[in-house]
Amino acid sequence: MSIKMSKDNLCINQIMGQKCEKVIVEGDEIVPDIKPDILSIINSNGTVCIYKKEIQDGKVKIDGNINMYVTYIADNENAEIKSLNINLDFSKSVEMRDIRANMQLDCRNELIETECRIINGRKISAKATIEFNLTAYSNENVEYIKEIEDSDDIQILTKKLNVNSLVGSASTKVYAKDTISIDGIDNLSEIIKVNVQVENKENKISYNKVLAKADTIVKVVYLTQDNRVNTASASISIMGFMDVKNITEENICDVNYQIRNLIVKPNSVEEHSIYVEAEFEISCMVYENKQINMIQDMYSRTKDLEYKMQNITIMQGKKTINEICNIRKQEQIQEIGQNKICDVDVKPMITNYTIDNGSISYQGNINLTFIYMSTNSSSMQAKTIIEPFEFVLTSNEVTSRSKIQTSVEVAKQEFLVMPDESIDMKIDLNFSVETTTENNINLIREVDEIENRAKEKYSVVIYYVKKGDTLWNIAKRFGSSVEEIVSVNCIEDEDKIMPGQQLFIPR
Repeated sequence: MSIKMSKDNLCINQIMGQKCEKVIVEGDEIVPDIKPDILSIINSNGTVCIYKKEIQDGKVKIDGNINMYVTYIADNENAEIKSLNINLDFSKSVEMRDIRANMQLDCRNELIETECRIINGRKISAKATIEFNLTAYSNENVEYIKEIEDSDDIQILTKKLNVNSLVGSASTKVYAKDTISIDGIDNLSEIIKVNVQVENKENKISYNKVLAKADTIVKVVYLTQDNRVNTASASISIMGFMDVKNITEENICDVNYQIRNLIVKPNSVEEHSIYVEAEFEISCMVYENKQINMIQDMYSRTKDLEYKMQNITIMQGKKTINEICNIRKQEQIQEIGQNKICDVDVKPMITNYTIDNGSISYQGNINLTFIYMSTNSSSMQAKTIIEPFEFVLTSNEVTSRSKIQTSVEVAKQEFLVMPDESIDMKIDLNFSVETTTENNINLIREVDEIENRAKEKYSVVIYYVKKGDTLWNIAKRFGSSVEEIVSVNCIEDEDKIMPGQQLFIPR
């Protein structure tokens, strides 16, 4: 016999798999005929472009390339500085045993290092290490009992829960295109480095759309025909709209930006300028903070009930915390001395972290690659050093049970050569931390009455509380109710009963 009840749906966004994996991409490159032979390599750098990612059963497949610049000294009479722009294509699979093809993927990547070695004067071997942080989500609509309509004889234990329920997700592709002007006295010879960073990210929800906008900061380091190194940069605004049904301004929106393709080249139309075109994929996941009245347990004093339960993992307390880590140091780098610093590549990496109530403690390293010009020989050189750092992020939103995902961006960098030949370094790192808490709960999905229980005469049982007992469990065991036990025993706080305490249980 069925019991009358009303039901509701909850969209559960469960993390089914997480993995951090380093992938090595390698390839050989032939020096074009118009370029001189390679004598020695000064430096290499690159940008990761991901144009396809796909979840398959048990693995994630990622396709992309590394847009790489290699600066070298030419094997000719003048020992000129030259550069190669190469693309390392890759298609990699990352094993994740518990994931399935219909799940959603959050893919974040970081280029850890690049390395080149000379095979011969006309050929080099290029190698790059990418770190992928992958999270696979399963979206499941779960039906649960919200209310029992004929509950006069049924005792119900409920609990109010705040749950982050997924509303929807979407993605779009946008382009950042612009022309970067260089100094009028400069005749561009070689592009030796390109850095692309997305800053000032904002999003807004309106009329079933997510508006995402940001600034693409493009910095180009180039060589002039008279053997000088200079830099040029531009801020290019990007904006994308994504359709997501049934969303409101109060919803929580996670937005991720990923480079799909990058073109940087001398402008063939306008002199003293560089053409830049970057394609981005913007993706979003939208959540609502939903309060539900969850039935945890039930029983009848006169009937035998049978119900089906499902254990699920819910996401709660989703927040994004932003905090700046200020690093101020002075370092003596003998090789640089009073030479002119042309550019510094700053790569922060988190090596370890610990989570406590109210704080996250990070340990990490900053890889600093200095590109500088020797004042004596006017030749370019590069020097890499590693600076360790520690940072404690404090927030009342963080507990020891929090699940976190951290991204670190360079918000500011300044390097100044001091009179004593030390380098004064000012680096600001923006820590953006997404925090959630996961809880396992039991949902009651179906309830049926098996048969009527034989009616018993009213009686009272004397019971002594045992360790781990609750009034609900005691009432359920003896076919009583929490309210009756509280009333008969004059209990002031039903959550406070002590082992050994004597209770009269009306039945």
